[in-house]
Amino acid sequence: MPKEALIVVDMQRDFMPGGALPVPEGDTIIPKCNEYIKKFKEKGALIVATRDWHPPNHISFKERGGPWPPHCVQNTPGAEFVVDLPEDAIIISKATEPDKEAYSGFEGTNLAEILRENGVEKVYICGVATEYCVKATALDAVRHGFETYLLSDAVKGINPEDEKKALEEMKRAGVKIL
Repeated sequence: MPKEALIVVDMQRDFMPGGALPVPEGDTIIPKCNEYIKKFKEKGALIVATRDWHPPNHISFKERGGPWPPHCVQNTPGAEFVVDLPEDAIIISKATEPDKEAYSGFEGTNLAEILRENGVEKVYICGVATEYCVKATALDAVRHGFETYLLSDAVKGINPEDEKKALEEMKRAGVKIL
C-alpha cells in the first residue's frame, strides 16, 4: 500500500493564462507538475487531483456577491485539467454546492478518509494558487495529521507578496517546503 500521495491542486484551464481566473504564468509549472506525477506514479504513490467544480450559481462568483468571476463551472472546458493524470488518479471535486465555498481539497470532501484508507502518511503538494487553494489544502493536510511537503518548484501564486506570506504561514504550521 502506498504510504505517500501527490496532491495536484486545481491545475485547471480557467486558472491558466487565458482562463477566467488566471494565475500569472500558471502554465509554466505544467511540465514540473507532469514530471512529479510521473515520478510519484512510478514509485507507487497515490495520485490525487483536486479541482474546483462549481455549479453555475456558486457563492464565490461576483453575481452572488463573491470575489471571483465565474470559473471552473462543472462540465465546462474551463474546469478541465491541464496536466497528464494517470487513469487511476483520484479526482477530488470541491466547492460543488452553490452556497458553500471551499479552497481546501479536504473541505467538504472525503480526501482525508481516502488517504487514510490507502495507508498514506506523507503528502506532497503542487499546483495553483499558492496563497489560496494550495495553502488551504496544505494547512488542512497538517491538521489531519499528514506529514506535508510543498513542492515549491511546482506551485504558482497570484501575487508575490501574498505568496511569500502564504509560504511563511505554511512553514509555521509545519509544512515542509522543498
